[in-house]
Amino acid sequence: MDQRLLRATWLGVLGVIIFAPTFAYLTLPSVAHLGLPSTGGLWHQLSAITGLLALSALVCAAVLPSRLRSLNRAFGIESVIDVHRFLGVVTAALVFAHLACVVAAKPANINLLDLTTAPGRAKAATVSTLALVAVAVLTVLRNQARLSYELWKWSHVTLAATALVAAALHVWLLDQLIRDTVIGTMFVLFALLLAVVLGHRWVWRPMCDPSTEFVVRDIRRENRTVSTLVLAPRSRGGRPATTWAFAPGQFAWIRLDRSVMAEEHPFTIASSAHSDATEFTIRHTGDFTRALRRLPIGATVWVDGPHGAFTNDVETSAGFVMIAGGVGITPMMSMLRTAAHRRDPRPYRLVVVASAPSDLLFRTELAQLRCLIDLEVTEVLRRPVEGWSGPTGDIGVELLSAVLGGAHHAEDVDYFICGPPALVTDALSALDLLGAPMDRIHTEQFDLA
Repeated sequence: MDQRLLRATWLGVLGVIIFAPTFAYLTLPSVAHLGLPSTGGLWHQLSAITGLLALSALVCAAVLPSRLRSLNRAFGIESVIDVHRFLGVVTAALVFAHLACVVAAKPANINLLDLTTAPGRAKAATVSTLALVAVAVLTVLRNQARLSYELWKWSHVTLAATALVAAALHVWLLDQLIRDTVIGTMFVLFALLLAVVLGHRWVWRPMCDPSTEFVVRDIRRENRTVSTLVLAPRSRGGRPATTWAFAPGQFAWIRLDRSVMAEEHPFTIASSAHSDATEFTIRHTGDFTRALRRLPIGATVWVDGPHGAFTNDVETSAGFVMIAGGVGITPMMSMLRTAAHRRDPRPYRLVVVASAPSDLLFRTELAQLRCLIDLEVTEVLRRPVEGWSGPTGDIGVELLSAVLGGAHHAEDVDYFICGPPALVTDALSALDLLGAPMDRIHTEQFDLA
């Protein structure tokens, strides 16, 4: 499906989820006979509206990070996670607005916050609210408290599930809106949607999907801290392996066990989209990545992907400028290797930033790729070293102007940036000064919290 159509479809789906219940509440004449808040004054109406919007936003916030490949391909993982965070903030704000409206409509309702005397519907609402507050606090304190990703992830998932279930229980125990045929049907459909999406994310993909099972074909050491993991889909019972297709530049999560609780991390695919094997070039900086390097040939791993919209697999660009730092070169290698397979005639300009010459990866292969496609490589060291004659320092306007050259204007090409946050920031600032359109600039950072 065309990416613009895919985006429009998802925007429509999310828009319906967020606004349809509130629209139905405001317009349906059948609501009046239920004795709903719409008959009890402005504050009652506002309490119902804010509650409906909060529940809808919470449903969308749960759907977004559930690794729906079409959604990630439509918007990119960074945008999906940004919207997920935004909806989390919006949900919390709507919940507190809902509580304020309930109290404003009847000040005695403040007693509903007392868990020892409140009815079940109020207790469910309070639990949901406290879980949402805990999610927000945990997210803010994650970096300050230096929580591990796995601890943060499972705490976040548990609290979010608590908030969602308690909110649904609150609506059910209120026993008002769900009695309306239209609104009640919407709630049932939302519940089914969540069951399907979350079941696919937490049960089918990690536990049952045979297409996620891969075997280690090879492990190549690139330098003392970086290796390339070469995988191939596993065949079963003499049958051909499940097909594995991805767009150059996409990424996947890798696990070492078939379990929902297994530790997993995202890595960008480095191989060509037309290769019979899938390669991940990985820097070994922790226990998990070091365990990957020690895997024996033939070992089994599980791969959840492909995901993301960080790809040059489009036909609307006159050329590409790629800016990479460290192992941020891996999606660029996937794009370049794929371009070589396809004999892509468009120009590719690659800027590689490293701390030392030994950290410059794939130098031999890049020299070979220059013979197959229109590729120019600019190597940049962050600090000068003895014997280095190339550019040094940060990414700036002067460097990118030289890379871009006079063949194309800044608005005619697509830009791909992958690397440490400081490099991404410098590159974005320079491209802004060069007049590069924002819709042609693509970034990739795995800050998935």
